[in-house]
Amino acid sequence: MPFNIMGNRRRTILLVDQDPHFRAGLRLALEEVGFQVGEAASGREGERTAMRIRPDAILLDLMLEEVNTGSLIAQRLREVGEKFPIYVISGAAASLHADLNFHDLGITGVFPKPVDVKAVIQTLRTRFRTSPADS
Repeated sequence: MPFNIMGNRRRTILLVDQDPHFRAGLRLALEEVGFQVGEAASGREGERTAMRIRPDAILLDLMLEEVNTGSLIAQRLREVGEKFPIYVISGAAASLHADLNFHDLGITGVFPKPVDVKAVIQTLRTRFRTSPADS
């Protein structure tokens, strides 16, 4: 059963990942618990979509067209003043974590692939201060 996220306002999450099956699965899970979801299949599309829809949070694959496309997108969005949380999703995130300072890149958190959907939902619920009683 969907829950209200922050009163009557549904929160919008932007998924940026090249894999349409991954996006579809995560989209369904997020929509099932009450989020609105936008999608983008590339870094350029993700950046444009983020500027257009102003999501409440972004779930962004680290490796889109190139190994660091996700971190570059996060940096550019921060440079133009966007403050929404940006979470990186990547199979390589754990190995790159030591090499990159995600916080300095404007990245709020990291979810390794394969993604634990329950962890993503709980993180977003906590971020938007929804209580279990809302679900």
